[in-house]
Amino acid sequence: MAHEFSPEAEKLLDAEIKVLDHGFVRLVDYMGNDRRIVQAARVSYGSGTKTFREDAILIDYLLRHQHTSPFEHVVLEFHCKMPIFVARQWIRHRTARINEISGRYSVMTDECYLPPDDQITGQSEDNKQGRDELQVPPELRKKVLDILRRDQGNVYASYKELINDGIARELARINLPLSLYTQWYWQMDLHNLFHFLELRMDPHAQWEIRQYADAIAKITSAVAPAAYDAFQRHRLNGHHFSSEEIEVIRGLLRGEENRLTGLKRKEFDSKLFGKTSEPEAVP
Repeated sequence: MAHEFSPEAEKLLDAEIKVLDHGFVRLVDYMGNDRRIVQAARVSYGSGTKTFREDAILIDYLLRHQHTSPFEHVVLEFHCKMPIFVARQWIRHRTARINEISGRYSVMTDECYLPPDDQITGQSEDNKQGRDELQVPPELRKKVLDILRRDQGNVYASYKELINDGIARELARINLPLSLYTQWYWQMDLHNLFHFLELRMDPHAQWEIRQYADAIAKITSAVAPAAYDAFQRHRLNGHHFSSEEIEVIRGLLRGEENRLTGLKRKEFDSKLFGKTSEPEAVP
């Protein structure tokens, strides 16, 4: 099967999309596009005789009904640079193929992440694993940045001192902070990539990894625009309702009261009415 090109994706090949202060996402290569999804679904070869509109309708049907295997025939490979704490969240998506820079072989560069001023907030009272939306006072934000900058500089200086003393790189690196930048090549099929984006573009995901997800989404939409459009409508901006919630909806249509309470009520209201109440952390 000949390689099928996506014109907008070709423009993005090898172009760095800047993320955070020192990071980036770069499309290295891709295999397949919307046409490949259609071919896999129809188990056919060549360009076929279907129109783009007909292909888009089929792709929408496949995603809407969770027929996911045709999406696995589209593969994207990225070169990404991110802080280690972001990488540790990212690596939880285990269906990818990853090759990361090794501090055993390479001397790590003096690049650590410092959050932008407007992202320095307190701990959320509702979400035990997230930030509050309200900023802390300016003097406290400055203190946070001063502490981060000071500690990052001290730890990296100690690291270089050990390197210069001839200590093994695999030992010298062990005190380096989570804010240090790492890099990897990351390859994933479109089905699993949509799952990554659904979780990491969610407003409750950490702000830093959302910036990477947004950059990857831009690239993904260029590779397979019809598939990404269907993903946006049915998964990213859509909602799944449990059988209990469906019964509540039926009751509301009959003029009955909503019998859900507590966290279930908050989640239901958020789905149905767009309320932005923070969910409680789940163990």
